[in-house]
Amino acid sequence: MSHEGKDVSWREGDKEFEFDPIFSQESEVHGAATTRFPEDQILPPTAYQIVHDEIMLDGNARLNLATFVGTWMGDYADRLYAESFDKNMIDKDEYPATAAIEERCWRMLADLWNTDPDGAIGTSAIGSSEACMLGGLALKRRWQQARRAAGKDASKPNLVMSSAVQVVWEKFCNYWDIEPRYVPVTDDHPCLDGTNLADYIDENTIGLVAIMGVTYTGVYEPVKQIAAALDEIEKETGFDIPIHVDGASGGMIAPFLQPDIEWDFRVPRVHSISTSGHKYGLVYPGVGWVVWAKEEYLPEDLIFKVSYLGGEMPTLALNFSRPGAQVVLQYFTFLRMGKDGYRRVHQACQDVARLIAEAVGAMDDFEVIADGSDIPVVAWRLIPGKQRYWTLFDLSDRLRAKGWQVPSYPLPDDMSDRTVQRVVVRNGLGQELAKELIKDIEAEVAALDSLTGPLPFPAKSGYRH
Repeated sequence: MSHEGKDVSWREGDKEFEFDPIFSQESEVHGAATTRFPEDQILPPTAYQIVHDEIMLDGNARLNLATFVGTWMGDYADRLYAESFDKNMIDKDEYPATAAIEERCWRMLADLWNTDPDGAIGTSAIGSSEACMLGGLALKRRWQQARRAAGKDASKPNLVMSSAVQVVWEKFCNYWDIEPRYVPVTDDHPCLDGTNLADYIDENTIGLVAIMGVTYTGVYEPVKQIAAALDEIEKETGFDIPIHVDGASGGMIAPFLQPDIEWDFRVPRVHSISTSGHKYGLVYPGVGWVVWAKEEYLPEDLIFKVSYLGGEMPTLALNFSRPGAQVVLQYFTFLRMGKDGYRRVHQACQDVARLIAEAVGAMDDFEVIADGSDIPVVAWRLIPGKQRYWTLFDLSDRLRAKGWQVPSYPLPDDMSDRTVQRVVVRNGLGQELAKELIKDIEAEVAALDSLTGPLPFPAKSGYRH
C-alpha cells in the first residue's frame, strides 16, 4: 500500500502517523522486535506485512504429507469461519445456538458409531489429544471409585496400549500418574492384536487403548479381536477391562469405507471413542470429539457445573474458553457431506493412496508396508541388501527441497532399528498432484542411486509423532 510514494496523514487519538511506502516503514527497514514487548504502535498495514512475510516462509500446507490435519475446506466454510471466529465455546449462555450445535454433533457421532444417541454422552475438545485425555480420565476415575468402594488400594493405576500409540497417551500417563504398559510391536504382531495381553493386565489396569489407524503405518488394531482376548482374561481372573478406542483418524473413515468392521460401540467392551474433527472429519484445526456409549461410563464428578456470565452450565473439558468456530464448521460439514459425501471423499483419498503405493512398490528400492487399505496412509521402507550411499532421511530432505514434506522416522521399541517413510493422503491431494509426487520420488531416487560415495552432510530426522 504505497500511496504512490506520497505521505498521507493518519490520526488515532492524539497521535498522528504518516503513511510511507510500506517497505520503507522503519519497522520493515530495521526489523520488528521479536523478544521484547514493543514500546510504540506501528501502522496496521506494516504489522500485517511483517507477519505475512514471516509466515510466508512456512511450508505449503497442501504439500504437507506428514500431517493428518485438514488443510482445505472451501469458500462456504471459510465464510462460516469468519462469521463465528469470535464465539466462545464455553459460554453456552451467550451462544446457545453454538452450544446446541455442539450437542447435535456428538449425538450424530454416537449414532455413526452405533449407539443410542439419547443414552450416550459426549463433548467437543481441542483436537483428539484433549478428547483422549478425557476418555482416559473417565477410565481412571471409574476404576478408582470401584476400588475404593471395595476397600482396596487405588494408588497404582496402569493403562495397557501398543508401543505404537501417539504421544498423547505418553503425556496422559505422565500427567496423571498412571503406569503405561506398552505391548511391543514386532514383525509377527505389527500392532496390538490381543496376543499375550494377560501378561500386561492385573487388578490395577484401568483400561486398554485400541487404535483405529496407527500413526506409523495407518493400520487398524482389531478391536473386536482384542475385546475377545479381554473376555477370556475376565473369565480367568475376573478383571473386567474396558476399552477406549483412539479413532483419531479411523473413527471418521471406517464408518464410511469399512462399515462392516466391528470396532465401535457394537463391541460391548468399548466404553468410549475419541476422534479428530480436524483430521478425516474434514475441519480446520483444532477440534476433537469424545463420546461415551452410556452416561454411566462417564463419572458425574468429572462434570463441573459452572456459573459463568449469568448462567449455570455443565462443562467437561481440560480447557475453559476455547473457539466455537470449529464446532460450527464440523456441523456444517456433517450437514453438507452426509454419509455419502464422506464416503466419496475418503474413497477418493484411498484411491490416491493405492496409486502411490503401487508406484512406490514398483521401484526396486522399496518395500511397501502399508498400502492405504485401512486409512489412506502409505508407508514403505528400503529393501535391505543393496549397497546405497543414502537413507530415507536423505530422500525426505531432497523431496522437501521440491516443496514436499514426506517424513521418515524409526518404528517404535523392538523395531526401532528400522526406518520407514510415510505419506498421508488427505482431501486436497488429488490424482494429478499425486502423479507429480511420484515423478519427484522417482527422480530423486535415481539421483541418490547414482551416488558413488556417502553424502557429505547426511540428513537426520526431526519428525516426532
